[in-house]
Amino acid sequence: MGWDGDDLAGQMEETFERQHAVADARALRGTSTPEERARSAQFESLRASRSRIMTQLSTATNPSHRAVLERALQSINDQMAEDESRG
Repeated sequence: MGWDGDDLAGQMEETFERQHAVADARALRGTSTPEERARSAQFESLRASRSRIMTQLSTATNPSHRAVLERALQSINDQMAEDESRG
């Protein structure tokens, strides 16, 4: 499995920006529901995990470790994309 860091990072950054803009707009209006707040908290958790994994991936040299990190990153990206399609 290949990992195109630039392409993937760009796609996920766009997703993050869209979701963050929606969350900010709701917060300003004061109309966020408990479900929206929970979804936002979940997204922030995924974003933090993704950032940590990307940092580790940038320095990982062991092929087995890189493979584990790439699978974890793909899983997080899939979860974020699924949340994006629902929300």
